[in-house]
Amino acid sequence: MKDKYTIGEFSKICGLSIKALQLYHEKGILIPSHVDESSGYRLYDETKTDKARVIMHLREMEISIEDMTEIFRYCDDDSDVFGYLQKQKQDLQERLSTERYIVKVLNQIIEHEKTARHLLERANFSVKEKTVDPMLVAGIRIKGKYSDCDKGFERLGRTVRGYIKGRKLCLYYDGEYREEDAEFEPCFPVRKQLEVDGVSVRQLPESRCVTLVHKGRYDTVGRSYAHVLRYVQEKKITIALPTREIYIKGPGTIFCGNPNDYLTEIQLPIAI
Repeated sequence: MKDKYTIGEFSKICGLSIKALQLYHEKGILIPSHVDESSGYRLYDETKTDKARVIMHLREMEISIEDMTEIFRYCDDDSDVFGYLQKQKQDLQERLSTERYIVKVLNQIIEHEKTARHLLERANFSVKEKTVDPMLVAGIRIKGKYSDCDKGFERLGRTVRGYIKGRKLCLYYDGEYREEDAEFEPCFPVRKQLEVDGVSVRQLPESRCVTLVHKGRYDTVGRSYAHVLRYVQEKKITIALPTREIYIKGPGTIFCGNPNDYLTEIQLPIAI
């Protein structure tokens, strides 16, 4: 059986005053091995020394009693306190790593939003109504994710390479945002009628459109849609599908360029 020490003896062993040991007992941080019911004397055995010395170091670091309680919340007095603290440290390091990543992501979002708002405030473009001329286009109808649009343009570009006449565009057949099953059609204007498997070549008719040129990254175009749709609501205009996006300026064949300088014209056809 291990020796038991009086509170005075234990205070000398661990470097904590009797008053401090009494307080830690009251707070449930360091509980004596035995308390005599008649006298109230506290006795400590050797199993308490490691935890007491850790508490002494925490005091030197000016760690509060509340924080000590949190540190030892799930640590029994008789457990391997250093093994427990090692596990605590590993858990905290993992949390810190996760929190550092979250901070990094939040910084990126904040900078992204600041840039998008700045570009929108500086843009001199306004919502307009204009007549869009008829256009002969070659397109590939896709049902899937919007991210599939680039692959559609690549495939279409290889197919009609020698016949392209003008900027690429995309037709959108949904009246709302869809994550997995969006219907859209990457298109290129072409010089003449073609017969190509899997490619629709046809004339887009002349149409009256509500338009706005968006400046900035493609993933910030929603802000410009908000301006256009606000105009549509104020004027009580009914929009016809498909809507269009004309990519006036975007990534080049070799270099992506600055996404903040991309220009995309939104065209919402007005229903007759």
